[in-house]
Amino acid sequence: MSHEDRFVDIEIKLAHQEDLVESLNQMVYQQSRRIDQLEAMLHHLGEHLRNGDQSGPNASHEKPPHY
Repeated sequence: MSHEDRFVDIEIKLAHQEDLVESLNQMVYQQSRRIDQLEAMLHHLGEHLRNGDQSGPNASHEKPPHY
């Protein structure tokens, strides 16, 4: 195998690794955004529970009038 062939092989491997790193970076970015969204939802839920907010379909514990 000539030096030129070896350099070509190394360049091909490097290009594949660069693509892989870019894909992994994109995945980490997307996961980070999703984690941020989930943390915000969790914070909102915690505030909802701490405030004793009783809005919603089962807000009161009384039976609906049709019972």
